Amino acid sequence: MGSGPDRSLLAVLKGERRDPPPVWLMRQAGRYLPEYRELRATKGGFLELCYDPEAAAEVTLQPIRRFGFDGAILFSDILIIPHALGQDLSFTIGEGPRLAPPLKNVPLESLQAAPQRLQPIYETVRRVAAALPPETTFLGFAGSPWTVATYMVAGEGSKDQAETRKLAYLEPERFGAIIDAITGLTVEYLAKQVEAGVHAVQLFDSWAGTLSPEQFERWVIEPNARIVRDLRERCPGTPVIGFPKGAGGKLRAYAEGTGVDAIGIDETVDPHWANDVLPEGLTVQGNLDPLALLAGGDTLLRAVARIRETFKNRPHVFNLGHGITPEVPVAHVEQLLKWVRA
Repeated sequence: MGSGPDRSLLAVLKGERRDPPPVWLMRQAGRYLPEYRELRATKGGFLELCYDPEAAAEVTLQPIRRFGFDGAILFSDILIIPHALGQDLSFTIGEGPRLAPPLKNVPLESLQAAPQRLQPIYETVRRVAAALPPETTFLGFAGSPWTVATYMVAGEGSKDQAETRKLAYLEPERFGAIIDAITGLTVEYLAKQVEAGVHAVQLFDSWAGTLSPEQFERWVIEPNARIVRDLRERCPGTPVIGFPKGAGGKLRAYAEGTGVDAIGIDETVDPHWANDVLPEGLTVQGNLDPLALLAGGDTLLRAVARIRETFKNRPHVFNLGHGITPEVPVAHVEQLLKWVRA
């Protein structure tokens, strides 16, 4: 007899198959929900929301109350890490995030680390952990070192990460030191999320798709493998989901090289191909196109059926191939859950 609550998402992340599969959505806490928009209006900026444990916990819980997803994901941002490493962080409407000073202009050593900036996030975790239904798996997360570094070097997001790729080629030692700093703090950050109450974590590598195979090995696989290894030592039994968006043909190398417990695949990946090439028994998460969710109706139904059918013989977490878009009607999310769980 099992003891404790049955968390289906946690079971699948640990390698069990469940039918129907557990489901959660990337960016499920956010702008498509009227209750989020209402709260955001009272709090002002996005960063203020992330650093207000009461508000951030409420945002994390909103989609669980409304939809009963199998997983809740911590409401925060991947750029909390550069902020704790000593860069100034701001979010401008219509402009996206800004980090200052950009590391293309100044050495990493010139930054004054500010680890206290992580404390409100752990408080958010404690509040959510105390309020979640017992069957809901609580997911923490961090950005992967390569993706976080692209923002730290350029000081903002970019389409092709050219500044960072250039630095990685021209000054690999200097760039390696940036990656090492992010990696070390990320292990600490995730371990403390686990101590505060998350059950599993996800590493978001949103810009993994812009690297050559050799650079991918060095700046994506190696640092993520280090995080997985060190986190296993600190928090044995905590599953890690790796999400290397855009990795495409390098997905198998990522899965084998990092040792993640589950791999998230984006909407551009053919699920049949992924099912064939990924290690047998590895949990796969994904990979509904967010725009199919926006379309709804028959388009959505066919896409759900195809993904369910493809991954029926391996542990599978149903999710999007990227974050939910703000225009998605709430009714389409209800439709999705009905069909996934049918």
